[in-house]
Amino acid sequence: MRLSLLLPLLLISFFLPFLAKEVLCIYNFTRNDFPADFVFGAGTSSYQYEGAVAEDGRTPSIWDTFTHEGGIPDKSTGDIASDGYHKYKEDVKLMRDVGLEAYRFSISWSRVLPNGRGTVNPKGLEYYKSVVNEIFERGIKIHVSLHHLDLPQVLHDEYGGWLSHRIVDDFKEFADLCFREFGDKVSHWTTIVEPNVYGMAGYDSGIFAPGRCSYPFGFNNCTAGNSATEPYITVHNMLLAHAEVVKLYRTKYQGNQNGKIGLNFYSFWGYPFSNSSVDIKAVQRVFEFQFGWILNPIVFGDYPEIMKTICSSRLPNFTTSQIEMLKGSFDFIGLNHYTSAFVMDNSIILKMYPRDYILDMGANIAASRNETPSGSFVPTHPQIDPAGYQNMLEYLKHKYGDPPIYVEENGYGVGVNGSALNDYARIDFLRQHIGATLEAIRNGVNVKGYFVWSFVDVFEYLGGYRSRCGLYHVDFDDDLRPRTPKLSAHWYYSFLKNNSEAISTERTDLQNLLHFSQ
Repeated sequence: MRLSLLLPLLLISFFLPFLAKEVLCIYNFTRNDFPADFVFGAGTSSYQYEGAVAEDGRTPSIWDTFTHEGGIPDKSTGDIASDGYHKYKEDVKLMRDVGLEAYRFSISWSRVLPNGRGTVNPKGLEYYKSVVNEIFERGIKIHVSLHHLDLPQVLHDEYGGWLSHRIVDDFKEFADLCFREFGDKVSHWTTIVEPNVYGMAGYDSGIFAPGRCSYPFGFNNCTAGNSATEPYITVHNMLLAHAEVVKLYRTKYQGNQNGKIGLNFYSFWGYPFSNSSVDIKAVQRVFEFQFGWILNPIVFGDYPEIMKTICSSRLPNFTTSQIEMLKGSFDFIGLNHYTSAFVMDNSIILKMYPRDYILDMGANIAASRNETPSGSFVPTHPQIDPAGYQNMLEYLKHKYGDPPIYVEENGYGVGVNGSALNDYARIDFLRQHIGATLEAIRNGVNVKGYFVWSFVDVFEYLGGYRSRCGLYHVDFDDDLRPRTPKLSAHWYYSFLKNNSEAISTERTDLQNLLHFSQ
């Protein structure tokens, strides 16, 4: 049979189990149904949570610059955010109160190395040492992300940041400092968060910092950039920096500190817009561009063949030694997952030039079949789909050789005008996705942990303060940024500490059932 005829059939046979699959509505699972070494937690990130952007020696990150130049539609910034820099001790007590088993946060590179390298800021080290000690003393496992989108502005100004291979040595220096100063208490390190989003949104569409794109691409009236090449260059340097840092950790620190290290990526599940072979093929092409872009190099040593074919010379090459260094450069995969989408073939666009990363996928994407698909990347929360989330977990197992997976972000944003404290919709989202996690484990997926995004309300990269994802409500109109537990915090506590059945909001009055003392 000709390959052109065989390939669609192979794709259909691969995706059919996922397309036909339904996730059962599980009501009767408890914390004890999960493996003994599984951890439940919640997370934040430095720019989104800390505030204090000009205090104690911290210098600006690219997100400080981006927001102050109006990068967020509502002109909001993370100048104060959740004020975690001043309220972390209070927040660690809240972690204990809600029963977190693990907490994930990131370290601000520009807070500990204000020049990006060289002179260390003692106030920055003091802050993070205090944070680590507070958490550690309460028996909560510490998961740290080294880089969560907030590159020091000084490095971007000096040589283009992630656009230059020079970033690799500076990132290694930053990582070395963090391993040395905090590694004895950190159980898991994530090198870089969402490099696929970083490349796509920061250097193609321009809707994330540093806001680079080029005409006719992009959505943010960028003043500089090249959407056809910069996303690929950026991610290439991120992958090399990741591999170098993993090598550093394994040779210098891991033997004594006994931690784990991995790489994070953003995912969404994709359904074909129709049952046609071209739409099914388009889903796989999107998966290779979105996920294979990051995972294929660290699992297999190189980019997906379809990317190399479509992008040609615009996609950088790895040397033989780099391939060997990349292959296997992880102890776990970090997964950020929120939603699903529908994918329609648009491969005719691949005959046109110029193209950017988004057009290179040759597909249009929609949040539902009722929408007209477009080339834009998927919004964060267009639909709730625990089945797609479970499919994603099982896809990773079958595609990438059963890697250990930590779900490092999964959550549900409620608008400002929604119910601030009685967040029933968030509870149902968490219940369904935790249930889908359990089903994936029962189906043999090596999921090791689940982190709610976010622990408290934070500045959201896509929406500023218009969407609130926290278990704890933060009053951003109050200078003191007071915290109040939402109903979802009570639900999470009851599930984690009381081993309560993970109930649906439709089955009982949660207000009467859930309580923990403050």
